[in-house]
Amino acid sequence: MEIIADLQIHSKYARATSKNISIENLERYARIKGLQLLGVGDFQHPLRRKEIDEKLTEDEHGILRTASRFPFLWQTEVSLMYSQEGKRRAVHLLIFAPNKEIADQITKFLGSRGRLDYDGRPIFGMSSPELVEALKKISDKIEIIPAHCMTPFFGLFGSKSGFNSLKECFQEQTKNIYAVESGMSADPSMLWRFKEVSEGVNIVSFSDAHSFWPWRLGREATVFEIPELSYDNVIKAIRTGQGLKATIETPPEYGKYHWDGHRLCGFSCGPEETKKLKGICPVCKKPLTIGVDNRVEEIAVFPKGHKPKNAKPFYRILPLHEVVALAVNSNLEGKQTWETYNELIKNFGNELQVLLHSSKEMLLGKGFDAKLVELILKNREEKIKIAPGYDGEYGKALLAEKQKTLP
Repeated sequence: MEIIADLQIHSKYARATSKNISIENLERYARIKGLQLLGVGDFQHPLRRKEIDEKLTEDEHGILRTASRFPFLWQTEVSLMYSQEGKRRAVHLLIFAPNKEIADQITKFLGSRGRLDYDGRPIFGMSSPELVEALKKISDKIEIIPAHCMTPFFGLFGSKSGFNSLKECFQEQTKNIYAVESGMSADPSMLWRFKEVSEGVNIVSFSDAHSFWPWRLGREATVFEIPELSYDNVIKAIRTGQGLKATIETPPEYGKYHWDGHRLCGFSCGPEETKKLKGICPVCKKPLTIGVDNRVEEIAVFPKGHKPKNAKPFYRILPLHEVVALAVNSNLEGKQTWETYNELIKNFGNELQVLLHSSKEMLLGKGFDAKLVELILKNREEKIKIAPGYDGEYGKALLAEKQKTLP
C-alpha cells in the first residue's frame, strides 16, 4: 500500500505556531492535501499529550487513530543547544516512538533534563550523541532524524551552527542515524553530493508545518510503499530504504534559506556574488547569512549531478495555493484563491491529485481557466521561476513577465 506521510508536525503549544492547530484541523486538511499519515507533534508537552489521549486511540501496530480512523505516529521535535570543540552548536532532531509506553519513557527522560511545559519544541543543553545514546537505551525502535538538515541556524549541516558531517555531530552514535530530513531550502539532488548520504544514509522530507493550512501542511512529504500501515514498517523503510518510494519537495528556491542575504537589508545573492563580496552585506557591511545553496558547495565531495545507488525519485513542486494565487493574481489567503482552490479539490479529491496526476484534458474539461491549467502543468514540469528565499524570507513564484527581475 502507498502512504503519503508528513511526519514533522508541531502543535499549538510550540512557539511561532497557529493557535488553531488541533487534531481535528490536522486531519481535515491532511485529507484535503492528500496525506494518509501525520506525526502528532510535541507528544511530550503535557497539554498536547492530554489532547492526544483524549482524541486518539492506539492500535496494535503503534498507530494512533482518530474516531474516523485517520492515522498518526508518535512524533516530536527537540532543539539541542550546546558547545562542542569551542563552537556553539544548535540542532533540531525529530524523535519517533513505537507506542504509548515508549513515548512515556521518552517524556520521563526529557523531563529529567529540563522543562517540558513552556514550549512544544523544548530546548536542552545535552549533546546530540548524549541524546541518541539515552534514547536507544530506552528502545532501539526509537528513531532519531536530523530535521531540515541544511538550514543555517538549526540544521545539522547549517552554515551558522552546524557540522560538516554526521560523524562530527553524532560521533560514536552515527551508527544509529539512518536518515536526514531535507528541509525546504534543499532537495535530494543537493544532499546526494555529501559522502555519508551517498554511501547509504536515506533522505526523507516533511513539512515542518507551523500551521494546518494546505500551503504549509504536506508541502513536503515522503511516499512509502509498505505491506500495511504500522510503525515498524514505516521505520524499516526509513532505515533500509526498502519501501521508501519517493519524496515530495518544494523547489529549494522556495525555502526561506536558499540564497545568502540579509532580510532587513532587502539584499540577497547567490554563492558567486557572495564570494565577490567576501561574505559582507553591501548595505549594512556585516556578514551575510549564508544560505543552503552556498553551504552545499562548501561541504560537498561530489559534483552536481552525482546520483548514488540509494537515490530515490522525488517530485519538486510548489503547493497548489501558490499556483492558484499566481494565476488569479491574489494572495494565499485571498477569497478568489480559496474559491478556485476549493473548486479544484471538489472536482479532483485532493491537492496532490491535482498537482501530480490530473491531466490537461481533465482540468480543462472541468472548466478551469486556461492560464491556471498552464501554470499547474508548468509547476509539474518545474518551469515556474522562483525568486530565491533568503535569511528567513520565503521564495516567490513569478509569472513569465516578471522573471526578468531575477539575475
